[in-house]
Amino acid sequence: MRLGRELFPGGEKEAGVEDCIFCRIVRGEIPANKVYEDERVLAFDDIHPMAPVHVIIIPKKHIATLLDVGCGEITDLQAMMAAAQEVARLKKVDKKGFRVVINCNEEGGQIVFHLHMHLLGGRKLRDGLN
Repeated sequence: MRLGRELFPGGEKEAGVEDCIFCRIVRGEIPANKVYEDERVLAFDDIHPMAPVHVIIIPKKHIATLLDVGCGEITDLQAMMAAAQEVARLKKVDKKGFRVVINCNEEGGQIVFHLHMHLLGGRKLRDGLN
């Protein structure tokens, strides 16, 4: 398993499962406003929302990036997608629409190196891709 890098108050450093912020949320060491949870994934409200609905969906298993998903982690990725569907229903953005985003590595915008998906909605989302 590849260890990722995370941003900590003192800057970037190598992070493993023991000090990964998302692993600590999974273990209950850091509080989070849980939206959805099952045996494979956890979803919680983002503490710095970029839309009225901004939920982070993570596998409970530490996987650093999307590029680290192998045959053994495909089920975790499937569980994340199923969780996104349920979170959209729970947050009532399933009818009007929402966006899911996975950032990968530094230039892709990944800040926490534990695979995660952003679910955004609650307003018309705009970007330069329209």
